Amino acid sequence: MKKTVVSAVIGGALAVAAVPATLGALGFTTSGIAASSVAAKMMSAAAVANGGGVTAGGLVATLQSVGAAGLSTSSNVLLGSAGSVVGAWLGRWKKKPEEEDPEEDPPSGEVKK
Repeated sequence: MKKTVVSAVIGGALAVAAVPATLGALGFTTSGIAASSVAAKMMSAAAVANGGGVTAGGLVATLQSVGAAGLSTSSNVLLGSAGSVVGAWLGRWKKKPEEEDPEEDPPSGEVKK
């Protein structure tokens, strides 16, 4: 049970921390879209598809907004909750006990039959 709770806390924290870090790595920064980044390529593709402009409320605009201002408190709570659920689920996995191989050498001091 303790392992599940710890896994849930870690999962929630990682989920909340990973979004800004990932968006920054993609090029959605606090000062705008970074040149020659994945974000710049996405913005270019969106502009070409929309006749020269990026659609307000579209994917690129939303990601840039989050990259610049961060997520709202309610979004962080939802994201942390989802990360906690996934973390708790992963924390419940149990490692299968190793099966003994009869072909292996016996532990020292024992005679193989």
